[in-house]
Order: sequence, then C-alpha cells, then structure tokens
Amino acid sequence: MIKVSDAYHIPVLLKQCIEGLKVKPDGIYVDVTFGGGGHSKAIMNELGKEGRLVAFDQDPEAAANAPLDDRFELIEGNFAWFKNFLKERGIRKVDGVLADLGVSSHQINKPERGFSFRFDAPLDMRMSKQGEMTAAMIANRYTEAELKQMLWKYGELRNAGRVATSIVRARSGKKIKTVFDLKKAIAKLAPKGRENSFYARVFQAFRIEVNKELEALEYFLLKTGDVISKGGRLVVISYHSLEDRMVKNYMRAGNIEGKIEKDFYGNILRPFKPLVSKAIRPDEEEILINNRARSARLRIAERL
Repeated sequence: MIKVSDAYHIPVLLKQCIEGLKVKPDGIYVDVTFGGGGHSKAIMNELGKEGRLVAFDQDPEAAANAPLDDRFELIEGNFAWFKNFLKERGIRKVDGVLADLGVSSHQINKPERGFSFRFDAPLDMRMSKQGEMTAAMIANRYTEAELKQMLWKYGELRNAGRVATSIVRARSGKKIKTVFDLKKAIAKLAPKGRENSFYARVFQAFRIEVNKELEALEYFLLKTGDVISKGGRLVVISYHSLEDRMVKNYMRAGNIEGKIEKDFYGNILRPFKPLVSKAIRPDEEEILINNRARSARLRIAERL
C-alpha cells in the first residue's frame, strides 16, 4: 500500500472515486489533476504490472509527489490539452479519467501564491507559474464593466457592481498589488458575520479568471468522449456550482449547456451515461478531518 502524504493535499472522496473508476488491473488511467498524488497513488494500488497511469499538473511543485514507478508518468501541463499529450505518447484510448477540480491545500497554504485571503502576499493566483496574467494585473487593468461581469459570473456576487466600483476607486490612488490591498479596497462591502464567504467569492472570481478555469474545464470535458473507451469511467469532483453545473450537463446531455438531443428512436445523443442521479457528497466524518471537503461534489459517468 502506497502511503498518501497529507502535507500537500488530502485527497477528497478517495474511496468513492476509486470505486467509481472501477479500475482494471491492466487498464490505462488518467489523473488530470495530480496535486499531492493522493488519488493517483490509490489508483496505482489497484493496478497490476501491465497497468498504466498518466497524470497531469501544471504546477511544477507537484512533481515532488510523483511516485517512482515504471507504470506512472507525470506530465507538466494544463489538463485541457490532455488528449494531445496522450496522443504524443501513442495513447488514443484509456479506461478511465479522474479530475479533482479546484486548488490544492498546498497552493492555498503557501502565502506567496496569493490564493488565500488569510495571508498578505503578492496578488498572484496563477496555478502555473508560466502564466502571464496575475490577479493584480486584472485588479489594475480591467475596466469597471469587465470587473463587474467577472465578479457576477465567476463569484456569483449580487453586489458585483459595487465591488467593481470599489476596486476601481481604490486603484485610482494606489495600485492594488497584494492580497490585503484587494481586501482593503472591498472591506466596507463585506457583510457582517459573513466576511469570509464574501472574500471567498471575490477571490474565486479572480482565480477562475486568472487561470481560465471554466474554459479549460469545458475543453477537457468535450475531449473525454474521444479518449475514454466504451465502458470506461469519467470521475469528476467539483467545488462550486459553476463547475458542477458544467459537469452535470455534460454527463447528462453531452454538452455544457445541458441541451438534450435525441435520435429518431428517442435515445439521448450523448457519449456518457451518468451513474449517480445526485452528486455524491462527503460525510460528516470526512468533513471533520478535512474541512475543505465540505463543498465537494462527485459525479461519475460511464462511456456508452
């Protein structure tokens, strides 16, 4: 049994994910969000000598968690392009794909990455250090209208317009460079007693925009049907409604919009069949051990 280190990131819904993948000992599997390697290592435990696992992570720091195993390969790259990377390695079909969306505990807990509103640090939020756009650039360069749209769409903030106005007003006197600069700019709009929830939504919006997360997720989902073999599994954990809606729609309808299309005989035209009617949620015990698991939603589908 490969021991999973909790220092980097505690794997969420681990048992349910492995059961959902239905790992075959000689199968080929893909973990597109390697992170701390918890899910990958659990998959490796189920594989035989002929099995293979290819993992992806755009954060170079994740490489420190890679197991030394001939059956395993870690690719530094955005999971949106996983089909291309697999094709380069002669892999056209796999038996299962796992995606654990969101930010790892490691990234959140490193102040210099700028993901957490708990620490003062440069306002960065790039998952890949090769990315050009930072959260600070967005805060200082986007127009008020662009900020409002971003905060409304990705943060689902009802007062997105007022938050955008406050950011623009604050940067007119001094550039917003750090996490606390941004917090200070919008502090007066934080509802009493719900400050953390408010800041979390604002930072979520910036993070999604910096990393183009929803665009990457859409591109990834639309390629899974090309890569996963008949009977293979797609297992996805999401952490907010925007991601979960996209995953649910794709598994149910074969497109991100959730538009059902049927053939002449009334069969739904879709590459996958959802195996759970409602998203699987962590139990109280798991949430007690890992509080960040509280918002996790797991969906599983089988390739038709």
